[in-house]
Amino acid sequence: MNVHKNARLTPQGRLLLVERITQQGWSVTQAAQAAGLSTSRAYHWLARYRCGGAAALADRSSAPQHCKNRTSAERIAEIEGRRRQRLSGPTIARQLGIPVSTVGKVLRRLGLGKLAALEPKPPVVRYQRERPGELIHIDVKKLGRIEAVGHRITGDPRDRRRGAGWEYVHVCIDDASRLAYGEVLRDERKESAVPFLERALAWFAGHGVTVERVMTDNGSAYRSHHWRQACSTFGLRHIRTKPYTPRTNGKAERFIQTSLREWAYAQAYTSSQARQDALADWLGHYNTARPHTALANRPPATRLGQNPFLGLTKGAVPSSRPGSSDDRSGGPGQGAPKATGDRRRAASLRRSVTAVTLAPGGIHA
Repeated sequence: MNVHKNARLTPQGRLLLVERITQQGWSVTQAAQAAGLSTSRAYHWLARYRCGGAAALADRSSAPQHCKNRTSAERIAEIEGRRRQRLSGPTIARQLGIPVSTVGKVLRRLGLGKLAALEPKPPVVRYQRERPGELIHIDVKKLGRIEAVGHRITGDPRDRRRGAGWEYVHVCIDDASRLAYGEVLRDERKESAVPFLERALAWFAGHGVTVERVMTDNGSAYRSHHWRQACSTFGLRHIRTKPYTPRTNGKAERFIQTSLREWAYAQAYTSSQARQDALADWLGHYNTARPHTALANRPPATRLGQNPFLGLTKGAVPSSRPGSSDDRSGGPGQGAPKATGDRRRAASLRRSVTAVTLAPGGIHA
């Protein structure tokens, strides 16, 4: 119950009022004066009590019990039927001869105020590979080139720089360990994407990870013969996402969001080169120190080592622990169940993050 700030009585105070009158012999006037009410209001609560007891002293809904202009159930069904044919609110109102406001209220009440409500959302499918290198995700994000501190930092639209051009952040993240690698390149064409793949594979190999599969979107660079030849040369199986379905490559998409928030837009850079120089330091922090919620608040580097089953080291988090649901791992295959955020947060309070250092061939705690 939400009692407004000027309320004289709560249900408990109303009960005290009527008990003084009915049980303690107070007059209505005396009880009203003691409660700070008018005599007529005291009679109101007394009548309510005599009709329904203590339960009748609670606040009631202010909505009218009867409304002569209420929209009929048949008319509501007609509105819903036309809405499910993807007609707009004004069109439905014209066809049925009723106000647009009425149609809008009915649609909002039915949960059909937006056309997106007519299409059920696809079920969330979460998956995670067993070992590092089994699958890596690659994606590209376009960033505006920096000539000076711009409107994103100052908040002044007059500081917008036009004509500075673009640069492209190519990112690569491992599905099992979330170990990430990235570079800022001049474009997203095959002439940049293929050398980036080669350098990313060399970087992962330098840390003891052999890549088997690579997942990308359907960009022209990833559909080129040059890219296909590179995958064949390195023995990679290339997996492309379903068109217009970025969630399939969600780990790369999510990593891009994190990098934009914590690196690209985290501070005011004076030039593109300064932002590019900061990328290496941030990636080192991300891989070795930053807690990752999908890894039970451990950094990605703790997923590497010499153990063939995800290379467990001291303080590392295994990919599948039957006795715990803190880690979102699903064992072999895809479609692992979703771990609840509350359990992951509770587990993070019990564990301390062990700082690790990436080095060629593995990690050092």
